[in-house]
Amino acid sequence: MNSPSDLRTRLDTLCVSLEPRMLAWRRDFHAHPELSNREFRTAGIVAAHLRALGLEVQEKVAHTGVVGVLKGALPGPVVALRADMDALPVAEEVDLPFASRVRTEYNGAEVGVMHACGHDAHTAILMAVAEALAGLRAQLPGTVKFIFQPAEEQAPKGEEGGAKLMIEEGVLQNPAPAAIFGLHVIAGIPVGRIGYRPGPTMASSDTMRITVDGCQCHGAMPWMGTDPIVIASQVVMGLQTIASRQVDVTHEPSIITVGAIHGGVRDNIIPDRVELLGTIRTFDEDMRSDIAARVERTASHIAQAAGATAKVEVERGYDVTINHPALTEQMLPTLQRVAGDEAVFLSPKLTGAEDFSRYQQQIPGFFFFLGITDPATPQHQVASNHSPRFRIEENGLLLGVRAMAHLAWDYLSARPD
Repeated sequence: MNSPSDLRTRLDTLCVSLEPRMLAWRRDFHAHPELSNREFRTAGIVAAHLRALGLEVQEKVAHTGVVGVLKGALPGPVVALRADMDALPVAEEVDLPFASRVRTEYNGAEVGVMHACGHDAHTAILMAVAEALAGLRAQLPGTVKFIFQPAEEQAPKGEEGGAKLMIEEGVLQNPAPAAIFGLHVIAGIPVGRIGYRPGPTMASSDTMRITVDGCQCHGAMPWMGTDPIVIASQVVMGLQTIASRQVDVTHEPSIITVGAIHGGVRDNIIPDRVELLGTIRTFDEDMRSDIAARVERTASHIAQAAGATAKVEVERGYDVTINHPALTEQMLPTLQRVAGDEAVFLSPKLTGAEDFSRYQQQIPGFFFFLGITDPATPQHQVASNHSPRFRIEENGLLLGVRAMAHLAWDYLSARPD
């Protein structure tokens, strides 16, 4: 009765039996979303659940993080599973009986709060995985560390948080996992499908701030000053030539986006200053540094040519999410067995960013993508992650439970201590 096949069947049966509870948790979290470093209610529910399963539980890691340790009865290595818990400052526009109506303050502004990226699903999935694996504790060869992380969407201004702070506070120690797994629900991938990719999978994310200083004057007499609005417009266009003309597009993709321009107060006044705010996305560390230098050079030289100055600040954010190639190859058969060979596909690189990359810098990690979109929905009608219209087809979430549970089980079963 304890053959590898029998144990996998029992694990799968446990996962399936937990689907109703998992969906109930997900709906509860969705109706009560909490922003980064404010996941107090969510963390309390998670911690109580893990304690009820008999796990060793640590709370208030990196402010609101929860860590649970499940020790199997049999000797073996340690593996970590991670879920993120925070929501976004987005006002929900999806017509659901459990839609969020929460409003709060974020960075000084009143905002709606919504699980617009699916972290409610990630948390509920990992809670179910913990219960399924705990149900086979007597046959479990090793230890599973469950990491429920706050602030993946970045901590509020002036605060620290997320994976970086969890690591600093020892989440990868005592016991130290040999590998870590995580998933992300992705809009546009049909229900029942799983995407994966070895190597660089998600982009680094750096914030650029460019301040163009000119000379204020009357809008009817621009020659009396130096127009930072025109110069800022030239900077925006100049930045686009970096990715399209200055770096090797055959090596790795890159993106430079200006998302905000601020300057001026009325139609007939040319202002002194214009500020640009944007993001830089890359998949290679050398390109990342090179592009940052090119942004500074491009902006400053364009401004100088027009008699103005440009101050460029590039703040490094999340690093490239890099799936460990050998670990990815090792665990791919697990995903194929759980989802079916044809349902597992090689994902294109995603220019979104993930602080799961922080864990991967410390230990081998594998991060994959779970489909949650109705296959009948045309792609042009799919609301993306972070949209107020982001929607999860819940019949896709059980596959996430099964995939994470079997990844942990197969990894522990295949590796001696």
